[in-house]
Amino acid sequence: MSYPTPWQGQGQGQGPQPWHGQGGASMLAATADRERAVDVLRAGFAEGRLREDELEKRIARAYDARTVGELMLLVADLPQGPQTAVVQVPPPGFRPVPPTFLPAPPPTNGKAVGSLVCGLLIVPTLGLTGIPAVILGHTARAEIRRSDEGGDGLALTGLVFGWLAVSAWTLFLMLLVVAGVSSN
Repeated sequence: MSYPTPWQGQGQGQGPQPWHGQGGASMLAATADRERAVDVLRAGFAEGRLREDELEKRIARAYDARTVGELMLLVADLPQGPQTAVVQVPPPGFRPVPPTFLPAPPPTNGKAVGSLVCGLLIVPTLGLTGIPAVILGHTARAEIRRSDEGGDGLALTGLVFGWLAVSAWTLFLMLLVVAGVSSN
């Protein structure tokens, strides 16, 4: 398959060439334009739309291309074509859906919030809210799995802080027992 080049011009009997009269098609190609075209070609090869020998020829042509129009010709028969580099601009008067019409986010589980609060209060309460944080966290995570509620991250954070407090109290009590036994 041979591809016309822009310097061949329009001869007698030829119709208008694709690189003439299109916005930016006669513009000199940048390295980034060539790389985008090569990416489209490689994607076409990966999808089985091009043979390997055709891919190699087109890649060589892409790196030799001087204008964007030449690059457009190389990828025009591929589904991703030259439009992959074009940013889609919304039509005039387009307005996105206002947030008031979007679906409401799922409600947050109350026990997950409670678990987080108890977990954060372990420092001022010297760890006494650790056990409620663990209980609320496990209960909240079970309810979240069954229902369509949010707050799994809150429950997990409360669980982590709660288990840290419980393990700290366990370690403290074990050290007291060891100290009491060794002093006798």
